[in-house]
This record gives sequence, structure tokens and C-alpha cells, in this order.
Amino acid sequence: MLRTQIRPACPGDEERIRRFLRGLSLHTQTLRFFTGVGNAPAALLRNLLAVDERRHALVALHEGEIIGHAMSYRGGCADVEIAVVVADQWQGFGLGPRLIDNLLLRAAMGGATTVGMDVLGENRRVLRMIKRTWPEATMRVSSGSVEVTAMIQQAPVFAEQGSGGPP
Repeated sequence: MLRTQIRPACPGDEERIRRFLRGLSLHTQTLRFFTGVGNAPAALLRNLLAVDERRHALVALHEGEIIGHAMSYRGGCADVEIAVVVADQWQGFGLGPRLIDNLLLRAAMGGATTVGMDVLGENRRVLRMIKRTWPEATMRVSSGSVEVTAMIQQAPVFAEQGSGGPP
């Protein structure tokens, strides 16, 4: 079994996150950012790595390279808004749910009770995961995306173990 590490992002991850974004397929970039990111501008990289009193950012690493990224922002329609992206070859191995669980644990410890997500309507895999994880979530379609709001305590807790991955 291959092992991954999830840890808070830091400014020193800038070049790793740049390589990670370049390695994502256009399809995966679009599902996460609603557009392709190509050669990511410095402002986007800074936003993806920002950690402060309102924002958290996590990276998943395998052999020193970023294979997943998750971030949360306090405010908006829910107590905390989240966004997650996993490298194409690592999708389907449970890394996304592990990143989400880590974000929600941090948010709940900070007093958040609701989570919000904007999901592109064509992102069927994530919408199915949301329906399984949060059957009581409210979903509102708006301009091709689905605005999701759910209670954090409805989410199951995923074990904090190493993740399997592609061979």
C-alpha cells in the first residue's frame, strides 16, 4: 500500500503546487476551478497556500510531491466553504474524502457547524459523494453549478490512515 501525508500548506510549497496544477488534466482543472488554470499566476498560488484566521489550506503528499489540495474559507453562505482537488491518477482512492475530513475537523474545532461547496453541475462523482455523505444537504442549481450546504456533524469521520493509490 502506498502512503500519503496530509499536512497544512506553507509558502515553501509554491513550486510543488505549481507542478501539481500543471499536472492536472484540463478536465480536472475545470471541475475544480470552473476553468483551466494553465500557467497559474502567482496570485492564485498565494491564495491556494494561504493560511490565516479565516483560511486553511492542506496538501496531500506522496514521495514529496503534492497529489491533492484542499482549502476552506470561513464566511459566505455557510460557516465554512471548502474546495478540494486531487491529481487525476489519485482520484478514486479516498484521498478527497480524507482531505475533506481534515478540513471539517479543523472547522468544527473552530466552531463551524455548516459547510458549503460550489460544485460544477457536470461533476457527477463529487455530487454522488455529497449525496452519500450528507443525505440531508440542500442543493441549489445556479448557472451550471450546484451550491451545496450541509451540517458538518452529518459527515462521517474517515480514518486518518495511509491511502492506497495508483500502482
